[in-house]
Parts: sequence; C-alpha cells; structure tokens
Amino acid sequence: MLKKVAILGGGVAGLSAAHELIVRGYDVSVYEFKSIPGGKARSMPYVGSGKGGRRDLPGEHGFRLFPRFYRHVIDTLKRIPYENKTVYDNLMEVTRLDIATNTAPLQPLPAKIVVNKDNIALAKDLISHKLGLTKEDLEQYGRKLWQVMTSCEERIREEYETIDWWDFIEAEKQSPAFQNIFAGFTKTLVACQSKVASTQTVGPVAAQMTLNLSTPGTSFVRLLNGPTNEKWIYPWLTFLQRRGVDYHLNAKVERIHCVDGIIRSAEITENGETSHIEADYYIAAFPVEVMGPLITQAMLEADPTLQGVQRLVDSVAWMNGIQYYLKEDVPVTHGHVIYLDAPWSLTSVSQKQFWPDVNLSEYGDGSVRGVLSIDISDWDAPGILYGKPATHCTPEEIKEEVWAQMKQSLNVDGAVILRDENLHSWFLDSDIQYDEVAKACTNEALLFINRVGTWEDRPEAFTGIPNLFLASDYVRTNTNLATMEGANEAARRAVNALLKQDESTEMPCEIWDMYKFEMGNIDVLKVFRQKDKKRFDKGLPWNGKVLNFKF
Repeated sequence: MLKKVAILGGGVAGLSAAHELIVRGYDVSVYEFKSIPGGKARSMPYVGSGKGGRRDLPGEHGFRLFPRFYRHVIDTLKRIPYENKTVYDNLMEVTRLDIATNTAPLQPLPAKIVVNKDNIALAKDLISHKLGLTKEDLEQYGRKLWQVMTSCEERIREEYETIDWWDFIEAEKQSPAFQNIFAGFTKTLVACQSKVASTQTVGPVAAQMTLNLSTPGTSFVRLLNGPTNEKWIYPWLTFLQRRGVDYHLNAKVERIHCVDGIIRSAEITENGETSHIEADYYIAAFPVEVMGPLITQAMLEADPTLQGVQRLVDSVAWMNGIQYYLKEDVPVTHGHVIYLDAPWSLTSVSQKQFWPDVNLSEYGDGSVRGVLSIDISDWDAPGILYGKPATHCTPEEIKEEVWAQMKQSLNVDGAVILRDENLHSWFLDSDIQYDEVAKACTNEALLFINRVGTWEDRPEAFTGIPNLFLASDYVRTNTNLATMEGANEAARRAVNALLKQDESTEMPCEIWDMYKFEMGNIDVLKVFRQKDKKRFDKGLPWNGKVLNFKF
C-alpha cells in the first residue's frame, strides 16, 4: 500500500514537495487555504474587469523574477511539461536594470553585460556622475563583497549572523549615495532595513548578484513570458494532478493534532465543512506566521525546538504588488526599474514586452495595451501625497501614491514617460485589505525576513516528531532567503527527511550549494576560504589584507 502524505499549504513549497513525492510513488494530498493555487507566487484575476466575454485582467502578488544563481526551482521548471516544451522555456532574459531618481533621467544599467568601451564608459558615467558614488565608495563596497566571498562558511554563519548589513559595510562612515544604494537596496531585496537584516543573508546574496550582474554572458535575471499561473502554476498543477496528486483549494487547516509525540490528524475546513485528515506523514508548507499559531503544547513537548518557530512569527514584513493597466503600452525599459528615491522602495517592470504571446485585447474590456507591475517594499515610510505610510492608506490612496512616486522619478528633465490620461485601471494585490474601522490595511501574505540573530530559531526540515516535516522559506537552507528558490529547496529537504524516515530506496532530491562565486564552474576562491577557516578556528578575524581594491 502506498504511504499517504498530507501537504498542508499549496504554494511553491507545497507544490514542490508534492512534485518530488508523487514521482517517487507516494499518495499525495495538498490542502491550500486560498481559492487560487500558488501561494505568494500566484497571479490572480482582477475580478469583474472582464467584459463582453473576455477574461479578467491578470494581476500579480508581485512580479516574479528568477536570478541567475537560482538552481533548485529552475531544475523543477525543467521537469514541468508545457505544450511541447517545459515551463523553463517560458523564461525570458531581461537586458536592463535601470535606476530612477528624482533628479536625473532614467539611468540604464545593462543586466546582460557585453564588454566594450562604450559600455565601460556608460557604467563609469552612471556610477560617478549620475548616482554620485565616489571612487572611495566603490572601493569600500568592493572590499566588503570580497570579504564575504573569501570568508569561510563558519564565519558567515556564526559571526556575520550577528552583524547587520549596515554595520558590516560601515555605511555610517560612507557617503549618502553609498548609504542610499548599497545599504538601501535591502529594502528592495528583502523588504527589510539594512540595520535589521543579517549579513549572513544579505552578504552572500549581494555578492552573488553583483558578480552575476558584472559577468558577461546570460542575463543576471529572467522573467516569465506571461501571467504566473498561466505560464507556470496551472501547467504544474495539471502535471501533478495527472500523476495522482489530490489538490484541494479553499481548505483551511484549523488544527494539527499531536498525540504521544505523533501527528494523528489535521483538522481542515473545506468549503464550510470540517473533517479530520489522516496520513502517514505530514509536511507543513505554511509561511511562518501561519505555522507558529498551529504549534500546540503537545507538539512542543515532542519537539521543544519548535518554540523557535513561534518566536519567528514576528520576523515578517510587507512586500506586495500593484498593477497599472495602460491604454498604450509604455515599455520604460527592457527589465526592472529601481526607484532609488521613492519613499516606498518601489521596483517596477513593464510586463507586455516580456509577454509576446499574450494578447491583452482578450482581457478586460479589450482596450488595455500595457501592464506596469510594481512591488512595494516599504509600507512604513510616509508617502509624498498624503504623508501616511502605505499601511494606513486606502487602496485608492495607495494607487495614487505609487503612481505619483513613479512619475516623480520617471518624468524628469522634461521627459514624460507616465501620463495620467494613459491610465486605464489598476489592481492592488488582493492580500491587502483595508479596515475602515481601524483605518489601516491588513496583509494576508507576509514576507519572512532574516533578522540578525534569528538563525538559531530557524528549524531544519525535519522535526522531533517523526512524521512531521517543515517546508517553507523560514527553514534552514543553503539559499537562506525568503524566495521561491528557498521554498523549493526547503521542500526538497523535507522530502529527503521523509524518505529517510520511511527507509525508502528512492533517490533523494538534489540539493545544491549556493553562493560559491564560481567562474566557469571553477571555485576560484576556495583557497581563500580554506585559509580563512584556519584563522576562524584559531579565533582570528578575517584577514582584510588579502586583496586591496582600487578603482
């Protein structure tokens, strides 16, 4: 008889775990709270926007991006059929990562480097004149990235975990431009202030992305060529269901029943009816703010380390999306725009240029020609129109505020990129709801952030309860970042632990090392890390004289 596995949560982690288990012969059921599969990665319809038999306009929780250093989720995409290819073939490279400020026209930064004298001159002009970075700024940042790349894993894990990014890069001693760019990017990357984010997390990711951005070849990031669910989640779910996965929507996990150190059942309300689901194994693929309250005293008695998960419940922030539908397409740039001066830490992408096979006339009322998708990463800073943080704005105010902040950074020196009369309609992530009584927003999909000192509270994918496993981006992973990549790796780790517990002869899921800063698949910095390991074991600091950066 096949062993039954109940996966609680149907986002990227839950779907990834289901994928790895179903191909290994397990009986898999997935229970997803929302009415749309995919969790935080999902796209969603702008309900009611479809007219005359057309589909509702596509909305997103936030635009999806796939950096070059992703390994786990990319491997999964390559194993999901899509028409005559795979979902991996739905990825498109971006060629630009542009910088928008309130004082200068949009500044281009190639996301796919081609080394020639024109591009070198462009980069120097951008860095020194447009962004205000000095030679000393670049040297300092280069030294700090080099320190990260040549530090041993133990130093990164034990020492840098206790240092926030602001202090690590010595931002207090640097120029305002340095602070805004090199310290401020953490809000855009992980929706977290640099004075809070752990260097163990930010350092390797910053070094890897900088290396990818400055290395000739493929783009440092890719986007899907259509709405997320159409190009990824629905084909994935179809594949899994054909293999036998039983996927439930509108299924809320009310309680997890633990008796004598074993999970006996999960109490689930589905479409208004409550039942007890029994399985041989359970994988909790919830975000941390959902998992924490579900941990019972009986579970803590069986595994006291689960207290760490409860302590992590507050290590979350807001990072949600808004879409603007345009009467005429405005490509802006072939990639992302980072709004350095926007109080709400905005990042945008003009979607239609990456959706070559998506006919927008088949959506809405047929007149939409472009979609601007924006991530809002700082919900606590005052805005420029109403002086309020996004958390205390109505959806209409958020729409007006984000539009105004983008216009302030794009319509500079006579340029008119955004025009009010070109705005057709807009859609705010449905996870954001405004409470008229409290005069504040609530958020049903929070982002886990790696605060300084929280590594000790983060659990492994296995627990002290032999039939309970954890698969979410707060689990300890090599990725070490709340992303689709981290969720996918966590799911693989949960499945591997389950296979071991079940004494299965199936091959375990592949787990990749991350942030090795290789060149041509050669670990050229290995010898530096080995030397630093010897220093670390002796209680000595990292040797800052290994390499001097001069610009």
